[in-house]
Amino acid sequence: MSKQALVVLGEDGVDECCPGLLTAPLDEAQSVELAKVFKALGDPVRLRLLSMIASRAGGEVCVCDLTPAFDLSQPTISHHLKLLRQAGLIDCERRGTWVYYWLLPEMTDRLSGILTRPAGQPLPEHTGTPGDAS
Repeated sequence: MSKQALVVLGEDGVDECCPGLLTAPLDEAQSVELAKVFKALGDPVRLRLLSMIASRAGGEVCVCDLTPAFDLSQPTISHHLKLLRQAGLIDCERRGTWVYYWLLPEMTDRLSGILTRPAGQPLPEHTGTPGDAS
């Protein structure tokens, strides 16, 4: 995978690269990078593929086991897997005829850190009325 295709949210962990969404606003570069990851996760097929890969015993799954779970062509499944790879969520290796995929926990850990409220901190108060955009 090319280094340009991989979305990186930080080198040394969440604390150094990205504040949590509830502790400080993201800057423009962080929000652009994070949006790429969420865009990859924003499709039901890709979200399901990621779930199937992440929950697989042994930590990896052959594409031959993923494709039958969907009513989609093999090239379409491969395209969705490519987008997940480009977002830095999974990686793969060709072994003979088949390609095996596994989760990259560094990215899911970063997402978790960005989306998690720091321990002991209350949620920000909402002062608007329900349905109010303020």
